Amino acid sequence: MANDLRIAVDIGGTFTDVVLEEGARRLTRKLLTTPQRPEEAVLDGVRLILGDAGRGFGDVGVFVHGTTLATNAVIERRGARTALIATEGFRDILDIANESRYDQYDLTIEKPKPLVPRALRFTVRERLDVQGAVRLALDEASVRALVPTLRAQGIESVAVSFMHSYANPAHERRVREILKAELPDLWVTLSSEVCPEVREYERTSTAVANAYVQPLMESYLARMQTALAAEGFKGTIYLVTSGGGLTAIETARRFPVRLVESGPAGGAIFAAQMAARAGETRALSYDMGGTTAKICLIDDYQPHTARLFEVDRAARFLKGSGLPVRIPVIEMVEIGAGGGSIARLDALKRVTVGPESAGAEPGPACYGRGGTHPAVTDANVVLGTIDPKDFAAGTIALDVEAAKGALERDIGKGIGLSTEMAAYAVYEMVSENMASAARVHAVERGAVANDYTLIAFGGAAPLHAARVAEKIGVKRVIVPPNAGVGSAVGFLAAPVAYELVRSKHMRLDAFDAAGANTLLAEMSQEATGLVAPGARGVPTGERRLAFMRYVGQGHEITVPLPLRSLTPGDARTMREAYERDYAALFERHIPDAAIEILSWSVQVSTEAKMPAVQGSAPSVPAPQPAGRRAVFDGRSGRSLDVPVYRREKLPPGSAFPGPAVVAEDETSTYISASFAAHIDASGCIVMDRKDG
Repeated sequence: MANDLRIAVDIGGTFTDVVLEEGARRLTRKLLTTPQRPEEAVLDGVRLILGDAGRGFGDVGVFVHGTTLATNAVIERRGARTALIATEGFRDILDIANESRYDQYDLTIEKPKPLVPRALRFTVRERLDVQGAVRLALDEASVRALVPTLRAQGIESVAVSFMHSYANPAHERRVREILKAELPDLWVTLSSEVCPEVREYERTSTAVANAYVQPLMESYLARMQTALAAEGFKGTIYLVTSGGGLTAIETARRFPVRLVESGPAGGAIFAAQMAARAGETRALSYDMGGTTAKICLIDDYQPHTARLFEVDRAARFLKGSGLPVRIPVIEMVEIGAGGGSIARLDALKRVTVGPESAGAEPGPACYGRGGTHPAVTDANVVLGTIDPKDFAAGTIALDVEAAKGALERDIGKGIGLSTEMAAYAVYEMVSENMASAARVHAVERGAVANDYTLIAFGGAAPLHAARVAEKIGVKRVIVPPNAGVGSAVGFLAAPVAYELVRSKHMRLDAFDAAGANTLLAEMSQEATGLVAPGARGVPTGERRLAFMRYVGQGHEITVPLPLRSLTPGDARTMREAYERDYAALFERHIPDAAIEILSWSVQVSTEAKMPAVQGSAPSVPAPQPAGRRAVFDGRSGRSLDVPVYRREKLPPGSAFPGPAVVAEDETSTYISASFAAHIDASGCIVMDRKDG
């Protein structure tokens, strides 16, 4: 049947993953990313997978795409030449920030470098008050006076962020009209459109980030769209947002900052789907690819979400050390700990891993593409957990001797370790980095990590999941089918969705139901309009929230709102809901204290379908191993003769003890001696901690 195929593509820093679904049939491909022109690997992968299926581009009805391109552009500082236009007196908002220090006692603290240098920040005379009333009219002459400077400086993109523009966008819109009339090719981002919320630093930072990546993302998306059309593709293109929803390509071009965490968001969706299938109401998503590793808490099959994300953190675990982007996002901790993360000795002769990555070019030393420093993949090859002849389904031949040479040269000689022990030191350190990230993330959410089941996916996570689980005390680990391309599989389960957040201050003791209803209706209409092109007639639902706090506090709690017109009596209901949630977080609420609403949220979405819980499979003997392999165990200091099973040969119900390796085309799973494994009804590898 024509137009019945669905394809998802996830561009990572090292690998590009492609998944094709044809009804219940699923095919996968994994290729090295082409960093200079990412669409090349995408098109190559799609051609290969369509060849596997015996189909063509014209048979694809849905193309879902997630990418780290926007994130990497910010981290590597290769976005557009961008300027900022702010209210007079607020030129230095990006430097002043919120006046906090992420490490109070570090005298040599390094703050993240702003995307716009001070020389390219300009101001104009205008002023609005907190209610949006005009205190000082926009000086249009001063805006026009900037045009020659912008032209002379070669500015490609401009962010406009005025004080209190979230309450009244008129001045920002007029600036855009003036600039576009004089410079029609200039990209202009308005803070009142990309982030209409209070807190001017975060709003300005978000507008600047959007302006910084917009020309790059527009160019990439245009090339991708043109290339797909040239191949005969006539279906619908969706982009995955950081909040875990799909959006139309037109919306992605307008707000590319919403794509900064698209790949990891797909992974969290994938883990939530697997948790629902396994009936695990508490799950810890562990996504480790070639460049980074991500941890996300999932409760009742829903990933935790947030409204603020930091890009390019100067300090790995410290909030406030990155560039804030105020967008709806699936909340997770992300560190530079992937298969391509480079290992080295620091000044104290300690083994460190990451955050620098060898990426796809040149890649780890074992790739034979010019990499000379050892990476985590090199360590796994030397330890024996990766088969060098069957990596990425045999499409990438690995050089064991190159891996050994890099580890011996950069690690072993410096601290007197054998090559195998040097490899184990790298393996141990990257596992400890991930375990530390999991502990920190859980504590920040008031959770205990070992109360959760670890769901491991990504090309590298199944190799490290057992050791990470040992370190944090997790008793069960699940490695789903297609774990090596989990984020791309998650894309295909994501709903078409868009969330708007707007600030409108209102106290509950002076609740303005009519004003709230007007705002929510406007937001609902706008969100529906942004979702409609992607939903293509599919019914949508709506979720409304209020962000509330006690008067004078600095942070808000989210309270759900009914999907109807609010009445004055709803103020009492909202107070009760707020006090209940506040007490759940802080043990008790503050009786009779004044409460205010700071911002409002409306999300419009198609239905997100969760799979049913799979029943247990009857126990059957595991088939004979496909072979055996020597795997070095650093704790005993010797190699173990370990059975190797092919995943596709293990029927549901198969049970076998660790240590063992389960190999498949996209990754390999290492089951340590601490665990016993079985295959559940949905084909997941389930590792349970052995007694004692």
